[in-house]
Amino acid sequence: MRKIFLLLFCILSFVAIIFCGFDFKKKDFVVGFDAEFPPYGYKNEDGDYVGFDLDLAEKVCDLNGWNLIKQPIDWNAKDMELQAGNIDCIWNGFSINGREDKYTWSVPYVNNSQVVVVKSNSGIKKLDDLENKVVAVQNGSSAFALFRGENLEEKNIALEKKFKDLVLVEDYNNAFLNLESGVIDAICLDFGVANYEVKSRGDKFIILSECLSQEKYGIGFLKGNYELRDKVQAGLFKLLKNGEFLKTAKKYGLEDSICLNENDIVQENKNLGLEKNLFSEIFETAKNILPGFYKSCLIFILTILFSLPLGLFIAFARMSKIKFLSLITKFYISIMRGTPLILQLLLFFYGPYFLFGFKINLAYRFWAVIIGFVVNYAAYFAEIYRGGIKSISKGQYEAAEILGYSKSQCFLRIILPQVLRNISPAITNEIIVLIKDTSLAFAVSYGEMFALAKEISATKTSVLPLFVAGLFYYIFNFIVECVMNLLENKIDYLKGRKK
Repeated sequence: MRKIFLLLFCILSFVAIIFCGFDFKKKDFVVGFDAEFPPYGYKNEDGDYVGFDLDLAEKVCDLNGWNLIKQPIDWNAKDMELQAGNIDCIWNGFSINGREDKYTWSVPYVNNSQVVVVKSNSGIKKLDDLENKVVAVQNGSSAFALFRGENLEEKNIALEKKFKDLVLVEDYNNAFLNLESGVIDAICLDFGVANYEVKSRGDKFIILSECLSQEKYGIGFLKGNYELRDKVQAGLFKLLKNGEFLKTAKKYGLEDSICLNENDIVQENKNLGLEKNLFSEIFETAKNILPGFYKSCLIFILTILFSLPLGLFIAFARMSKIKFLSLITKFYISIMRGTPLILQLLLFFYGPYFLFGFKINLAYRFWAVIIGFVVNYAAYFAEIYRGGIKSISKGQYEAAEILGYSKSQCFLRIILPQVLRNISPAITNEIIVLIKDTSLAFAVSYGEMFALAKEISATKTSVLPLFVAGLFYYIFNFIVECVMNLLENKIDYLKGRKK
Protein backbone atom coordinates (compact mmCIF):
# COMPACT_ATOMS: atom_id res chain seq x y z
CA MET A 1 0.00 0.00 0.00
CA ARG A 2 2.82 2.31 0.89
CA LYS A 3 4.39 1.64 -2.50
CA ILE A 4 1.13 2.58 -4.28
CA PHE A 5 0.89 5.90 -2.40
CA LEU A 6 4.54 6.58 -3.14
CA LEU A 7 3.95 5.85 -6.82
CA LEU A 8 0.89 8.15 -6.93
CA PHE A 9 2.85 10.88 -5.16
CA CYS A 10 5.67 10.62 -7.73
CA ILE A 11 3.21 10.73 -10.64
CA LEU A 12 1.36 13.76 -9.22
CA SER A 13 4.66 15.52 -8.51
CA PHE A 14 5.85 14.84 -12.05
CA VAL A 15 2.58 16.17 -13.51
CA ALA A 16 2.77 19.28 -11.29
CA ILE A 17 6.36 19.96 -12.37
CA ILE A 18 5.40 19.64 -16.04
CA PHE A 19 2.40 21.98 -15.71
CA CYS A 20 4.25 24.52 -13.61
CA GLY A 21 7.14 24.63 -16.03
CA PHE A 22 5.04 24.59 -19.17
CA ASP A 23 4.91 27.91 -21.00
CA PHE A 24 1.25 28.59 -21.71
CA LYS A 25 1.70 31.11 -24.51
CA LYS A 26 -0.62 34.09 -24.28
CA LYS A 27 -2.53 35.37 -27.28
CA ASP A 28 -0.62 38.20 -28.97
CA PHE A 29 -2.55 41.44 -29.42
CA VAL A 30 -0.71 43.64 -31.93
CA VAL A 31 -1.49 47.36 -31.78
CA GLY A 32 -0.43 49.51 -34.72
CA PHE A 33 0.47 53.09 -33.84
CA ASP A 34 2.40 56.14 -35.00
CA ALA A 35 5.42 56.42 -32.71
CA GLU A 36 5.57 60.17 -33.21
CA PHE A 37 2.09 61.06 -32.01
CA PRO A 38 2.30 62.21 -28.38
CA PRO A 39 0.49 61.97 -25.99
CA TYR A 40 -1.31 59.01 -27.61
CA GLY A 41 1.79 57.05 -28.61
CA TYR A 42 5.48 57.99 -28.56
CA LYS A 43 8.93 56.95 -27.33
CA ASN A 44 9.92 58.39 -23.94
CA GLU A 45 13.38 59.33 -22.67
CA ASP A 46 14.00 55.74 -21.53
CA GLY A 47 13.41 54.46 -25.05
CA ASP A 48 10.05 52.83 -24.21
CA TYR A 49 6.85 53.26 -26.21
CA VAL A 50 4.27 54.95 -24.01
CA GLY A 51 1.15 57.08 -24.35
CA PHE A 52 -2.52 57.29 -23.47
CA ASP A 53 -3.64 54.74 -26.06
CA LEU A 54 -0.77 52.35 -25.38
CA ASP A 55 -1.42 52.44 -21.64
CA LEU A 56 -5.09 51.64 -22.26
CA ALA A 57 -4.08 48.79 -24.58
CA GLU A 58 -1.79 47.41 -21.88
CA LYS A 59 -4.59 47.44 -19.31
CA VAL A 60 -7.08 45.82 -21.72
CA CYS A 61 -4.54 43.07 -22.46
CA ASP A 62 -4.09 42.45 -18.72
CA LEU A 63 -7.87 42.02 -18.33
CA ASN A 64 -8.02 39.56 -21.26
CA GLY A 65 -4.81 37.68 -20.49
CA TRP A 66 -3.21 38.79 -23.76
CA ASN A 67 0.36 39.68 -24.60
CA LEU A 68 0.54 43.26 -25.93
CA ILE A 69 2.83 43.89 -28.88
CA LYS A 70 3.36 47.58 -29.61
CA GLN A 71 3.99 47.82 -33.33
CA PRO A 72 5.14 51.22 -34.68
CA ILE A 73 3.92 51.71 -38.25
CA ASP A 74 4.24 54.17 -41.08
CA TRP A 75 0.96 56.05 -40.72
CA ASN A 76 0.52 56.15 -44.49
CA ALA A 77 0.76 52.35 -44.59
CA LYS A 78 -1.69 51.70 -41.73
CA ASP A 79 -4.33 50.18 -44.01
CA MET A 80 -1.83 47.84 -45.66
CA GLU A 81 -0.59 46.71 -42.23
CA LEU A 82 -4.14 46.01 -41.06
CA GLN A 83 -5.29 44.25 -44.23
CA ALA A 84 -2.13 42.11 -44.34
CA GLY A 85 -2.76 40.94 -40.76
CA ASN A 86 0.45 42.45 -39.41
CA ILE A 87 -1.54 44.33 -36.76
CA ASP A 88 -4.86 43.58 -35.04
CA CYS A 89 -6.06 47.16 -34.81
CA ILE A 90 -5.15 50.80 -35.30
CA TRP A 91 -5.18 52.37 -31.84
CA ASN A 92 -3.52 55.77 -31.93
CA GLY A 93 -5.79 58.80 -31.75
CA PHE A 94 -7.62 57.39 -34.78
CA SER A 95 -10.46 59.58 -36.00
CA ILE A 96 -13.77 57.89 -36.79
CA ASN A 97 -15.11 60.88 -38.72
CA GLY A 98 -14.97 60.31 -42.46
CA ARG A 99 -13.86 56.70 -42.02
CA GLU A 100 -17.09 55.23 -40.62
CA ASP A 101 -17.51 52.60 -43.37
CA LYS A 102 -13.87 51.63 -43.78
CA TYR A 103 -13.26 49.82 -40.47
CA THR A 104 -15.08 48.02 -37.69
CA TRP A 105 -15.00 50.62 -34.92
CA SER A 106 -15.10 50.58 -31.16
CA VAL A 107 -17.33 53.13 -29.44
CA PRO A 108 -15.68 56.57 -29.37
CA TYR A 109 -13.59 57.22 -26.27
CA VAL A 110 -12.11 60.70 -26.92
CA ASN A 111 -13.66 63.94 -28.16
CA ASN A 112 -11.04 65.70 -30.23
CA SER A 113 -10.75 68.79 -32.39
CA GLN A 114 -8.46 69.87 -35.19
CA VAL A 115 -6.62 73.08 -34.31
CA VAL A 116 -3.99 75.36 -35.82
CA VAL A 117 -0.55 76.02 -34.30
CA VAL A 118 1.47 79.10 -35.29
CA LYS A 119 4.60 80.87 -34.04
CA SER A 120 3.96 83.13 -31.07
CA ASN A 121 5.19 86.21 -32.92
CA SER A 122 3.53 85.43 -36.27
CA GLY A 123 0.65 87.88 -35.88
CA ILE A 124 -1.83 85.14 -36.85
CA LYS A 125 -4.73 85.25 -34.36
CA LYS A 126 -7.65 83.59 -36.19
CA LEU A 127 -8.37 81.32 -39.16
CA ASP A 128 -9.01 84.24 -41.51
CA ASP A 129 -5.40 85.35 -40.93
CA LEU A 130 -4.23 82.19 -42.75
CA GLU A 131 -5.00 83.82 -46.08
CA ASN A 132 -1.96 83.62 -48.38
CA LYS A 133 -0.09 81.53 -45.77
CA VAL A 134 1.66 78.17 -46.14
CA VAL A 135 -0.04 75.53 -43.99
CA ALA A 136 1.17 71.99 -43.21
CA VAL A 137 -0.73 68.79 -42.39
CA GLN A 138 0.51 65.27 -41.76
CA ASN A 139 -0.14 62.94 -44.68
CA GLY A 140 -2.96 60.52 -43.83
CA SER A 141 -4.01 62.39 -40.69
CA SER A 142 -7.44 63.73 -39.75
CA ALA A 143 -6.26 67.23 -40.67
CA PHE A 144 -5.23 65.87 -44.06
CA ALA A 145 -8.74 64.44 -44.52
CA LEU A 146 -10.24 67.89 -43.86
CA PHE A 147 -8.60 69.26 -47.02
CA ARG A 148 -7.82 66.21 -49.18
CA GLY A 149 -10.32 63.59 -48.06
CA GLU A 150 -13.11 62.12 -50.16
CA ASN A 151 -16.01 63.86 -48.34
CA LEU A 152 -14.92 67.48 -48.08
CA GLU A 153 -17.03 70.19 -46.45
CA GLU A 154 -17.56 73.47 -48.25
CA LYS A 155 -16.07 75.52 -45.41
CA ASN A 156 -12.80 73.57 -45.57
CA ILE A 157 -12.66 73.82 -49.36
CA ALA A 158 -13.09 77.58 -49.04
CA LEU A 159 -10.45 77.78 -46.31
CA GLU A 160 -7.86 75.86 -48.35
CA LYS A 161 -8.42 78.19 -51.31
CA LYS A 162 -7.20 81.02 -49.09
CA PHE A 163 -3.91 79.25 -48.36
CA LYS A 164 -0.85 80.07 -50.40
CA ASP A 165 0.01 76.37 -50.29
CA LEU A 166 -0.91 73.21 -48.37
CA VAL A 167 2.22 71.21 -47.57
CA LEU A 168 2.19 67.52 -46.60
CA VAL A 169 4.69 66.36 -43.97
CA GLU A 170 5.56 62.85 -42.83
CA ASP A 171 5.54 63.56 -39.09
CA TYR A 172 4.94 66.39 -36.63
CA ASN A 173 8.59 66.81 -35.70
CA ASN A 174 9.23 67.64 -39.37
CA ALA A 175 6.24 70.00 -39.30
CA PHE A 176 7.54 71.94 -36.29
CA LEU A 177 11.01 72.17 -37.84
CA ASN A 178 9.36 73.71 -40.91
CA LEU A 179 7.36 76.10 -38.74
CA GLU A 180 10.29 77.21 -36.61
CA SER A 181 12.51 77.81 -39.65
CA GLY A 182 9.81 79.90 -41.33
CA VAL A 183 9.23 77.62 -44.32
CA ILE A 184 5.57 77.26 -43.32
CA ASP A 185 3.28 79.58 -41.37
CA ALA A 186 0.96 77.15 -39.57
CA ILE A 187 0.28 73.49 -38.76
CA CYS A 188 -3.15 71.84 -38.61
CA LEU A 189 -3.22 68.94 -36.16
CA ASP A 190 -5.10 67.20 -33.33
CA PHE A 191 -5.65 69.25 -30.17
CA GLY A 192 -4.09 66.63 -27.87
CA VAL A 193 -0.92 66.49 -29.96
CA ALA A 194 -0.85 70.28 -30.36
CA ASN A 195 -1.22 70.81 -26.62
CA TYR A 196 1.60 68.37 -25.85
CA GLU A 197 3.95 69.79 -28.50
CA VAL A 198 3.35 73.46 -27.58
CA LYS A 199 3.96 72.79 -23.87
CA SER A 200 7.11 70.75 -24.50
CA ARG A 201 8.63 73.35 -26.86
CA GLY A 202 8.36 76.35 -24.53
CA ASP A 203 6.73 79.61 -25.56
CA LYS A 204 7.69 79.49 -29.24
CA PHE A 205 4.21 78.47 -30.44
CA ILE A 206 0.54 79.06 -29.67
CA ILE A 207 -2.75 77.31 -30.51
CA LEU A 208 -5.45 79.38 -32.20
CA SER A 209 -8.71 79.50 -30.28
CA GLU A 210 -10.81 78.65 -33.35
CA CYS A 211 -11.15 74.95 -34.20
CA LEU A 212 -11.21 73.53 -37.71
CA SER A 213 -13.46 70.59 -36.80
CA GLN A 214 -14.77 68.38 -34.00
CA GLU A 215 -14.30 64.64 -34.17
CA LYS A 216 -14.28 61.44 -32.14
CA TYR A 217 -11.50 58.90 -31.67
CA GLY A 218 -12.08 55.16 -31.78
CA ILE A 219 -10.16 51.93 -32.26
CA GLY A 220 -10.17 50.73 -35.87
CA PHE A 221 -10.34 46.98 -36.57
CA LEU A 222 -10.42 45.12 -39.87
CA LYS A 223 -13.86 45.33 -41.45
CA GLY A 224 -15.97 42.50 -40.03
CA ASN A 225 -13.74 41.63 -37.05
CA TYR A 226 -16.54 42.15 -34.52
CA GLU A 227 -15.38 39.43 -32.11
CA LEU A 228 -12.05 41.08 -31.34
CA ARG A 229 -13.67 44.54 -31.27
CA ASP A 230 -16.22 43.41 -28.68
CA LYS A 231 -13.56 41.93 -26.39
CA VAL A 232 -11.43 45.08 -26.50
CA GLN A 233 -14.49 47.27 -26.03
CA ALA A 234 -15.63 45.23 -23.01
CA GLY A 235 -12.17 45.74 -21.51
CA LEU A 236 -12.49 49.52 -21.96
CA PHE A 237 -15.84 49.53 -20.16
CA LYS A 238 -14.31 47.63 -17.23
CA LEU A 239 -11.55 50.26 -17.04
CA LEU A 240 -14.23 52.95 -17.05
CA LYS A 241 -16.04 51.32 -14.13
CA ASN A 242 -12.96 50.75 -11.96
CA GLY A 243 -11.64 54.26 -12.54
CA GLU A 244 -8.51 53.24 -14.44
CA PHE A 245 -9.70 54.93 -17.63
CA LEU A 246 -10.02 58.34 -15.98
CA LYS A 247 -6.76 57.84 -14.08
CA THR A 248 -4.90 57.14 -17.36
CA ALA A 249 -6.50 60.15 -19.04
CA LYS A 250 -5.37 62.44 -16.17
CA LYS A 251 -1.83 61.08 -16.49
CA TYR A 252 -1.65 62.50 -20.02
CA GLY A 253 -3.75 65.63 -19.47
CA LEU A 254 -6.71 64.34 -21.49
CA GLU A 255 -9.35 64.13 -18.74
CA ASP A 256 -11.42 66.90 -20.35
CA SER A 257 -11.50 65.07 -23.70
CA ILE A 258 -12.69 61.58 -22.74
CA CYS A 259 -16.20 60.52 -23.83
CA LEU A 260 -16.34 56.73 -23.30
CA ASN A 261 -19.92 55.67 -22.62
CA GLU A 262 -21.43 52.17 -22.43
CA ASN A 263 -24.68 53.49 -23.88
CA ASP A 264 -23.02 54.51 -27.15
CA ILE A 265 -24.00 52.25 -30.03
CA VAL A 266 -21.72 51.78 -33.01
CA GLN A 267 -23.70 51.95 -36.24
CA GLU A 268 -22.43 49.17 -38.46
CA ASN A 269 -22.69 49.62 -42.22
CA LYS A 270 -22.05 46.20 -43.69
CA ASN A 271 -22.81 47.32 -47.24
CA LEU A 272 -19.37 47.86 -48.71
CA GLY A 273 -20.76 49.09 -52.02
CA LEU A 274 -19.91 48.09 -55.55
CA GLU A 275 -16.31 47.59 -56.54
CA LYS A 276 -15.01 49.93 -59.20
CA ASN A 277 -13.54 48.57 -62.39
CA LEU A 278 -9.86 47.79 -61.76
CA PHE A 279 -8.63 49.23 -65.05
CA SER A 280 -10.51 52.50 -64.57
CA GLU A 281 -9.06 52.74 -61.05
CA ILE A 282 -5.54 52.20 -62.38
CA PHE A 283 -6.07 54.79 -65.14
CA GLU A 284 -7.45 57.37 -62.70
CA THR A 285 -4.62 56.76 -60.24
CA ALA A 286 -1.97 57.00 -62.97
CA LYS A 287 -3.44 60.32 -64.11
CA ASN A 288 -3.30 61.67 -60.54
CA ILE A 289 0.30 60.50 -60.08
CA LEU A 290 1.57 62.20 -63.26
CA PRO A 291 2.38 65.58 -61.60
CA GLY A 292 4.58 63.75 -59.11
CA PHE A 293 6.20 61.79 -61.93
CA TYR A 294 7.12 65.08 -63.59
CA LYS A 295 8.80 66.26 -60.37
CA SER A 296 10.70 62.96 -60.04
CA CYS A 297 11.91 63.31 -63.64
CA LEU A 298 13.03 66.88 -62.93
CA ILE A 299 15.07 65.74 -59.91
CA PHE A 300 16.62 62.96 -62.01
CA ILE A 301 17.52 65.13 -65.03
CA LEU A 302 19.01 68.02 -63.03
CA THR A 303 20.98 65.66 -60.80
CA ILE A 304 22.53 63.91 -63.82
CA LEU A 305 23.14 67.22 -65.60
CA PHE A 306 25.13 68.70 -62.72
CA SER A 307 26.58 65.72 -60.84
CA LEU A 308 28.31 63.99 -63.79
CA PRO A 309 30.61 66.93 -64.71
CA LEU A 310 31.03 67.90 -61.02
CA GLY A 311 32.09 64.34 -60.25
CA LEU A 312 34.89 64.59 -62.84
CA PHE A 313 36.29 67.75 -61.24
CA ILE A 314 36.10 66.13 -57.80
CA ALA A 315 37.97 63.10 -59.15
CA PHE A 316 40.78 65.38 -60.38
CA ALA A 317 40.90 67.08 -56.98
CA ARG A 318 41.01 63.68 -55.26
CA MET A 319 43.98 62.65 -57.46
CA SER A 320 45.73 66.03 -57.13
CA LYS A 321 49.35 66.15 -56.00
CA ILE A 322 48.38 69.06 -53.73
CA LYS A 323 48.06 67.19 -50.45
CA PHE A 324 45.59 69.57 -48.78
CA LEU A 325 43.21 69.55 -51.75
CA SER A 326 43.38 65.76 -51.98
CA LEU A 327 42.66 65.30 -48.25
CA ILE A 328 39.75 67.74 -48.25
CA THR A 329 38.20 66.00 -51.25
CA LYS A 330 38.75 62.58 -49.70
CA PHE A 331 37.01 63.74 -46.50
CA TYR A 332 34.08 65.15 -48.51
CA ILE A 333 33.64 61.87 -50.42
CA SER A 334 33.81 59.93 -47.15
CA ILE A 335 31.04 62.06 -45.61
CA MET A 336 28.79 61.84 -48.66
CA ARG A 337 29.15 58.07 -48.98
CA GLY A 338 29.16 57.38 -45.23
CA THR A 339 25.94 59.17 -44.24
CA PRO A 340 22.35 58.58 -45.45
CA LEU A 341 21.16 60.73 -48.33
CA ILE A 342 17.94 61.46 -46.42
CA LEU A 343 20.01 63.01 -43.61
CA GLN A 344 21.93 65.14 -46.10
CA LEU A 345 18.67 66.42 -47.62
CA LEU A 346 17.47 67.47 -44.17
CA LEU A 347 20.79 69.24 -43.53
CA PHE A 348 20.69 71.16 -46.81
CA PHE A 349 17.07 72.16 -46.23
CA TYR A 350 17.12 73.12 -42.53
CA GLY A 351 20.83 73.95 -42.22
CA PRO A 352 20.71 77.56 -43.49
CA TYR A 353 18.22 78.49 -40.75
CA PHE A 354 19.40 76.44 -37.77
CA LEU A 355 23.14 76.86 -38.43
CA PHE A 356 23.31 80.41 -39.81
CA GLY A 357 19.93 81.96 -39.02
CA PHE A 358 19.02 82.55 -42.68
CA LYS A 359 15.29 82.68 -43.37
CA ILE A 360 14.32 80.10 -45.98
CA ASN A 361 11.26 80.24 -48.20
CA LEU A 362 9.02 77.65 -49.81
CA ALA A 363 10.82 77.82 -53.19
CA TYR A 364 14.07 76.75 -51.53
CA ARG A 365 12.58 73.32 -50.84
CA PHE A 366 13.09 72.28 -54.48
CA TRP A 367 16.62 73.65 -54.67
CA ALA A 368 17.57 71.99 -51.37
CA VAL A 369 16.54 68.67 -52.94
CA ILE A 370 18.57 69.33 -56.11
CA ILE A 371 21.66 70.50 -54.17
CA GLY A 372 21.44 67.47 -51.87
CA PHE A 373 21.18 64.98 -54.74
CA VAL A 374 23.88 66.64 -56.86
CA VAL A 375 26.42 66.88 -54.03
CA ASN A 376 25.75 63.28 -52.96
CA TYR A 377 25.87 61.67 -56.40
CA ALA A 378 28.88 63.74 -57.49
CA ALA A 379 30.87 61.97 -54.76
CA TYR A 380 29.90 58.54 -56.09
CA PHE A 381 30.58 59.51 -59.70
CA ALA A 382 33.97 60.95 -58.64
CA GLU A 383 35.09 57.58 -57.30
CA ILE A 384 33.85 55.85 -60.46
CA TYR A 385 35.80 58.33 -62.61
CA ARG A 386 38.90 57.89 -60.42
CA GLY A 387 38.75 54.11 -60.80
CA GLY A 388 38.39 54.43 -64.57
CA ILE A 389 41.29 56.90 -64.89
CA LYS A 390 43.60 54.75 -62.75
CA SER A 391 42.82 51.72 -64.92
CA ILE A 392 44.60 53.35 -67.89
CA SER A 393 48.26 52.37 -68.11
CA LYS A 394 50.97 55.06 -67.82
CA GLY A 395 52.38 53.89 -71.14
CA GLN A 396 49.55 55.59 -72.99
CA TYR A 397 50.36 58.93 -71.39
CA GLU A 398 54.01 58.53 -72.35
CA ALA A 399 53.13 57.52 -75.93
CA ALA A 400 50.86 60.54 -76.30
CA GLU A 401 53.65 62.82 -75.02
CA ILE A 402 56.08 61.41 -77.58
CA LEU A 403 53.51 62.03 -80.33
CA GLY A 404 53.36 65.69 -79.29
CA TYR A 405 49.99 65.74 -77.51
CA SER A 406 49.56 68.23 -74.68
CA LYS A 407 48.24 66.93 -71.34
CA SER A 408 44.73 68.25 -72.03
CA GLN A 409 44.72 66.80 -75.56
CA CYS A 410 45.97 63.48 -74.25
CA PHE A 411 43.20 63.29 -71.65
CA LEU A 412 40.33 64.46 -73.89
CA ARG A 413 41.24 62.49 -77.03
CA ILE A 414 42.85 59.33 -75.67
CA ILE A 415 42.20 58.77 -71.98
CA LEU A 416 38.63 60.04 -71.49
CA PRO A 417 37.02 57.90 -74.26
CA GLN A 418 38.59 54.79 -72.73
CA VAL A 419 37.53 55.83 -69.22
CA LEU A 420 33.94 56.34 -70.34
CA ARG A 421 33.90 52.93 -71.98
CA ASN A 422 35.30 51.24 -68.86
CA ILE A 423 33.02 52.96 -66.35
CA SER A 424 29.76 52.88 -68.32
CA PRO A 425 28.34 49.79 -66.46
CA ALA A 426 29.05 51.41 -63.08
CA ILE A 427 27.57 54.75 -64.21
CA THR A 428 24.45 52.94 -65.47
CA ASN A 429 24.03 51.25 -62.11
CA GLU A 430 24.27 54.57 -60.22
CA ILE A 431 21.80 56.22 -62.59
CA ILE A 432 19.26 53.45 -61.99
CA VAL A 433 19.73 53.80 -58.22
CA LEU A 434 19.16 57.55 -58.59
CA ILE A 435 15.74 56.99 -60.15
CA LYS A 436 14.62 55.08 -57.05
CA ASP A 437 16.34 57.50 -54.68
CA THR A 438 14.22 60.40 -55.96
CA SER A 439 11.53 59.10 -53.57
CA LEU A 440 13.69 60.33 -50.65
CA ALA A 441 12.68 63.89 -51.48
CA PHE A 442 9.63 63.26 -49.26
CA ALA A 443 11.97 63.89 -46.28
CA VAL A 444 11.69 67.64 -46.89
CA SER A 445 8.01 67.43 -47.95
CA TYR A 446 8.71 67.77 -51.67
CA GLY A 447 5.79 66.20 -53.53
CA GLU A 448 7.56 63.82 -55.90
CA MET A 449 5.91 60.71 -57.32
CA PHE A 450 6.10 58.36 -54.33
CA ALA A 451 4.97 61.08 -51.90
CA LEU A 452 1.99 61.79 -54.14
CA ALA A 453 1.20 58.06 -54.39
CA LYS A 454 1.17 57.81 -50.58
CA GLU A 455 -1.12 60.84 -50.43
CA ILE A 456 -3.59 59.23 -52.85
CA SER A 457 -3.27 55.91 -51.00
CA ALA A 458 -4.15 57.63 -47.71
CA THR A 459 -7.15 59.35 -49.31
CA LYS A 460 -8.53 56.17 -50.90
CA THR A 461 -7.32 53.80 -48.11
CA SER A 462 -6.01 51.56 -50.90
CA VAL A 463 -2.60 50.15 -51.76
CA LEU A 464 -3.28 50.42 -55.50
CA PRO A 465 -1.63 53.89 -55.88
CA LEU A 466 1.62 52.51 -54.46
CA PHE A 467 1.65 49.66 -56.98
CA VAL A 468 0.91 52.12 -59.80
CA ALA A 469 3.84 54.27 -58.61
CA GLY A 470 6.00 51.13 -58.60
CA LEU A 471 4.99 50.50 -62.21
CA PHE A 472 6.00 54.07 -63.12
CA TYR A 473 9.41 53.55 -61.48
CA TYR A 474 9.92 50.27 -63.36
CA ILE A 475 9.01 51.80 -66.74
CA PHE A 476 11.29 54.78 -66.02
CA ASN A 477 14.13 52.43 -65.07
CA PHE A 478 13.53 50.23 -68.10
CA ILE A 479 13.72 53.20 -70.51
CA VAL A 480 16.90 54.55 -68.88
CA GLU A 481 18.50 51.10 -68.90
CA CYS A 482 17.72 50.68 -72.61
CA VAL A 483 19.23 54.10 -73.41
CA MET A 484 22.37 53.32 -71.41
CA ASN A 485 22.72 49.93 -73.10
CA LEU A 486 22.50 51.61 -76.50
CA LEU A 487 25.24 54.03 -75.46
CA GLU A 488 27.43 51.16 -74.25
CA ASN A 489 26.92 49.28 -77.52
CA LYS A 490 27.72 52.44 -79.48
CA ILE A 491 30.96 52.89 -77.54
CA ASP A 492 31.91 49.25 -78.12
CA TYR A 493 31.11 49.61 -81.86
CA LEU A 494 33.33 52.70 -82.16
CA LYS A 495 36.06 50.83 -80.29
CA GLY A 496 35.81 47.97 -82.80
CA ARG A 497 35.99 50.36 -85.81
CA LYS A 498 39.13 52.00 -84.42
CA LYS A 499 40.78 48.61 -84.20
